[in-house]
Amino acid sequence: MPTAIELSTLGHRIRHHRVSNGYTLDELGERVGIAGSQLSLIENGKREPKLSVLQAIATATGVEVTDLLSNEPPNRRAALEIELERAQAGSVFRRLGIAPVKVTKGMPDETIESVLGLHRELQRREREAIATPEEARRANTGMRLRMREVDNHLPEIEKLAEKQLWAAGHRTGALTHRTVSIMAEQLGFELIYAGDLPHSARSVTDLENGRIYLPPASIPGGHGLRSMALQAMAHRLLGHTPPTDYADFLQQRLEINYYAACCLMPETASVAFLTQAKKDRNLAVEDFRDAFGVTHEAAGMRMTNLLTVHLGIPLHFLRVDGSGAISRVYENDGLPLPLDVTGAVEGQIVCRRFLARAAFEEQNRTTEHYQYTDTPGGTFWCSTQTGTTADGEFSITVGVPFDDAKWFRGRETPMRGVSTCPDESCCRKPAPDLTERWAGKAWPSARVHQYMFSPLPRGAFPGVDDGEVYDFLERHAQG
Repeated sequence: MPTAIELSTLGHRIRHHRVSNGYTLDELGERVGIAGSQLSLIENGKREPKLSVLQAIATATGVEVTDLLSNEPPNRRAALEIELERAQAGSVFRRLGIAPVKVTKGMPDETIESVLGLHRELQRREREAIATPEEARRANTGMRLRMREVDNHLPEIEKLAEKQLWAAGHRTGALTHRTVSIMAEQLGFELIYAGDLPHSARSVTDLENGRIYLPPASIPGGHGLRSMALQAMAHRLLGHTPPTDYADFLQQRLEINYYAACCLMPETASVAFLTQAKKDRNLAVEDFRDAFGVTHEAAGMRMTNLLTVHLGIPLHFLRVDGSGAISRVYENDGLPLPLDVTGAVEGQIVCRRFLARAAFEEQNRTTEHYQYTDTPGGTFWCSTQTGTTADGEFSITVGVPFDDAKWFRGRETPMRGVSTCPDESCCRKPAPDLTERWAGKAWPSARVHQYMFSPLPRGAFPGVDDGEVYDFLERHAQG
């Protein structure tokens, strides 16, 4: 069945050819054997004509049937009316709960254009307001649960990464900046290090001129430039288009990060390394990290992609900030984690008995720390490394159920914790004697996180200032 817009376009084309021939509705109706009122319904897109009627109209107006069936509006006025009809039939307008504007024969084109301008702005703002904070949290939770179902493993991207690495001549060892440049060249891109990148963007890709702009290699943390370049290339390799909503944006971010991790720590070489380490009962995040020249966090997260699928080991990963808030998480081993009402984990405070928090109290911050923790979900062993950035302290934790600790270095640790969270008496509720001593006598000044009051970043690419990016590209295109 033709759509309403298709019938509307057909009606406009019939009206155009009728008027061009100087016929009234009744005159053309008489020539084709239908009443003028029936022809009016057809012209207004309210009724689908029979093929015999279409053939008769085509003959009477001196055109081919294919001319009547074209999807192109016959003139500018018809194009305006069809666009308005389409806009008023859309979900964005219908949610407003107001009546659509009825176009009359005497309505000036300028009036229709003004109404269309309002619709275009409404749709633009709808695209920018990509999600409320709650919608974003739900989207993130949905993605985390979907990845848990597949053990955090995406085989298609694994294969794509190894194919690109092989084509660039990479066989073994840490991936070099030179090899990353070759990979970019094979996709038609040149890597350029620019000191004036927009503040809101980690990298900028100029699709017209085949350039990927990255921060200067001399900046702090410049070791991450390989990953940034690979992520930028991944958008092209994975066929990404501008995200349609926040869930799509998050999915694309996950995929480009996954591709970069696959290139920096290729599946074949990584699985061989981890398999040997398991055989030696010496699995360790720090060894895996050093073998491929990546960060501790990248190595720990890469383990979540490979250990379950290839070695049969379920595990969990936590990145926790100095206040105890979880900023990144994955688990498929049943570790009890704090959840908010939407099911989200990010931003929740982890139990103080977990090593992910207790490690901040350790004097030696240069090595991994180990601990067994008894929880309502069972006993887990974990390894935690702490670090510091400009934003403050953080810890990276990788852990497994008790039975799988035998494969890891640090399994002999005597350190043991007991967590009964989410029971508040575990670590959130003060001891009775302290409550009696201090209740009503303390007034702490709370540290308020600014992000609590910040709206979710707007735009097709949330948080990116399009004007700043376009000015940057124009400046470099002319240089």
